[in-house]
Amino acid sequence: MVAQGFIVDLNKPLVFQVGHLEESYEEWVHQPIVSKEGPRFFESDFWEFLTLTVWWAIPVIWLPVVCCCISMSVRMGHTLPEIVLMVIFGVFLWTLIEYTLHRFLFHIKTKSYWGNTIHYLIHGCHHKHPMDGLRLVFPPAATAVLCFPFWNLVKVFATPSTTPALFGGGLLGYVMYDVTHYYLHHGQPSSDVPKNLKRYHLNHHFRIQNKGFGITSSIWDKVFGTLPPSKSTQECR
Repeated sequence: MVAQGFIVDLNKPLVFQVGHLEESYEEWVHQPIVSKEGPRFFESDFWEFLTLTVWWAIPVIWLPVVCCCISMSVRMGHTLPEIVLMVIFGVFLWTLIEYTLHRFLFHIKTKSYWGNTIHYLIHGCHHKHPMDGLRLVFPPAATAVLCFPFWNLVKVFATPSTTPALFGGGLLGYVMYDVTHYYLHHGQPSSDVPKNLKRYHLNHHFRIQNKGFGITSSIWDKVFGTLPPSKSTQECR
């Protein structure tokens, strides 16, 4: 049994420590440490390696898979306009998946040892160390595992010839999401649209963590009422 006043030692691997925070985990994980140097997760070098991913690995690994999936639907006889529509629809569906996962899974409240530990691995670490450049994108091994259920889910609603293009569109949406997410943390945008998106996302990290769940777009926050209030609105209350 660990005392309620447990303190995490940042100089030791964190993953198997954070569970001991129990009810204090929620408060601890939303007190960010702004440093480009991330913490160590595991004692094991092998498991530690699996948690580290450079951002450019995402397009390098997954864009060829996207092209392969789309080409399958082309070979099955679909025209270019049909392919374009299916890919766009797949990207659109991804934005809803992105929002849903971020809001209901990544921000689930936990207090048990294993609940805290798993949450820290999938998203808590990002809120605690938001500038850790090697843990901003999803590890390819984990993405590969998740591709199978998502492929089978698309098959339930689509025909054999449209499934590959729709899945490819969804996977393209994922690639856009992950590289955009990295850019919002480490890029220096000069035009208004990316500037506003960066401000919107960093607001989620540093000001109001229970709003603003969209990454590539705020559309679903507007639809589902999780749009964060502006600073001026909040200050007037």
